[in-house]
Amino acid sequence: MYSRIAGTGSYLPDKVLTNADLERMVDTTDEWIVTRTGIRERRIAAEGQMASDLALEASRRALDAAGVSASDVDLVIVATTTPDMVFPSTACILQSKLGIAGGAPAFDVQAVCSGFVYAMAIADLFMRAGKAKYALVVGAEVYSRILDWNDRSTCVLFGDGAGAVVLKPGPDPGILSTHLHADGGHHHILSVPGQVCRGGVTGHPFVVMDGGAVFRFAVKVLAEVAEEALAANSMERSQIDWLIPHQANIRIIEATARKLHVPMERVVVTVERHGNTSAASVALALDEAVRDGRIRPGQNVMLQGVGGGFTWGAVLVRM
Repeated sequence: MYSRIAGTGSYLPDKVLTNADLERMVDTTDEWIVTRTGIRERRIAAEGQMASDLALEASRRALDAAGVSASDVDLVIVATTTPDMVFPSTACILQSKLGIAGGAPAFDVQAVCSGFVYAMAIADLFMRAGKAKYALVVGAEVYSRILDWNDRSTCVLFGDGAGAVVLKPGPDPGILSTHLHADGGHHHILSVPGQVCRGGVTGHPFVVMDGGAVFRFAVKVLAEVAEEALAANSMERSQIDWLIPHQANIRIIEATARKLHVPMERVVVTVERHGNTSAASVALALDEAVRDGRIRPGQNVMLQGVGGGFTWGAVLVRM
């Protein structure tokens, strides 16, 4: 039995933070941000709005699109770097908010910007093993809480949001294959090196990044893992109908597309309006392209993530 995408959903907070707004906050310009990142605006969660709140709205929309009741869901996986609290998991909190009766497994995945791809791969294994009938997979982030708003090199990049998919079993392949990797030797180039200790915060509780190193690493591994997925399915690059890479930076997206010889007309890009929403970015882009009709049944879609850890991966899906 295979796992198929039955429905998608997404949610973005109401507050829009534009580059013009940032010009009044830090020493930067709209031209500088757009030229280097492709980002023009991003969404910011309201005070008190948590990752589980964003996940709840995205999940309801995905369940509605799938025609599935929350009570039918027997697996909940939330990919997030910004959980509601240390514990319990955001997935357990989401499970409660959805009114799903206790008993079904619910847990978080922490693979930073690769989180949604990791979560999809895990859910697919559950489905193939017959351990779940309907799986809810969510990427949700409130990155605005872990940004130093005085650091122009990072605060202009990120935004908040959530995306979700519902997986159901089927006799024909939906998820064709999944491919996950990690190399902890690169942990220092992108991190939040802080922690809660004895009631206080130790270390540096904000995002720090070596932008140049991240760019070089991301382009290399995104191209490699896409080739790995194609080889595993005896497919050619031309058979990718849509490429949905992690929405970190337009330069990374364009460089990856060039390496794979995929024209930008077949790449889903949302970074201009969303910024980098980490574990939510691929799910947000997928939902947008499904709902506006670009992605159609029978098409091959390559989902890709790369993030701190370093982690990276791909999921090749037939819609």
